[in-house]
Formats: sequence, C-alpha cells, structure tokens
Amino acid sequence: MPWARILADLVVVFHACFVAFVVFGMVAIVVGLVLGWTWVRNFWFRTLHLAAIAVVTAQTLAGMMCPLTILENHLRRQAGQQTYPGAFIGYWAHHLIFFEAEPWVFTVAYTLFGLAVAGAFLLGPPRWPWRQTVATNQEAIHHAP
Repeated sequence: MPWARILADLVVVFHACFVAFVVFGMVAIVVGLVLGWTWVRNFWFRTLHLAAIAVVTAQTLAGMMCPLTILENHLRRQAGQQTYPGAFIGYWAHHLIFFEAEPWVFTVAYTLFGLAVAGAFLLGPPRWPWRQTVATNQEAIHHAP
C-alpha cells in the first residue's frame, strides 16, 4: 500500500517538526529573553510550547511509547515495510530525531528539559493577552482628547 508509506513518511516529518518546535523553541525563548525579543513572551506560543513538552514528559514518566512512533510503525507495517524509514525524507528525519539509549536516559532527559521549559515559563513569563488588552484600553483612555 503506497499510501501507507507516504503517510508514514508524513508522520515522521510531523514528528521531526514537533521535536524542532520544542527544542528550537526553547533556544529561541532563552535567547529572546536575554536579548529582549518581545515575541518570545507571546502567551499562545509559550503555552503551546509548555504543553508540547508537558505531554512528552507525562508520556515518558507514564512509560508510554510516543503515539507518533506507534502510528508510523503501524503505517510502515501496512505498507509492507519493516519499521525502518524507506524514503529519503523519512530516513533523514528519523536519523535527526531518534537516538539509541536506555529508556531511563530519555525519561531523565525529557523530564529535565520539561523542567527547564517550565522554569523559563516562570522566570520569563509570557505576556498575558487579557493584560495587554486592559493596558491598551487604559492607554487609549489616557490619550483621549
């Protein structure tokens, strides 16, 4: 089933994008807080980022396998492939995001990373959208003729 192979590759690409969002999002947050970039305090970006790593950390602590990996493996079997990426994009995405290590290493790494994201959320909190609205409305009142 060629559709299953294509879907499996799409799952790997999505998985790689998810990992990139979590990892590079954290880098951007830390660098942005240091350099005063205002966009890194966007409430929705920060909340989505925190939720993403919270889900990964919770799954790992619960001993669950990643649902994206389960889905990819299922689709590869449907396509008659081994649970090995056969296409170019799937192959490279796999090599960029999957590493060989004992399960406890991933549990510790994900938990520590999750704590770092939560720490950044608390130490450099996002700007709450409803506070901006109140501040903007108050500014408009003070500047009214």
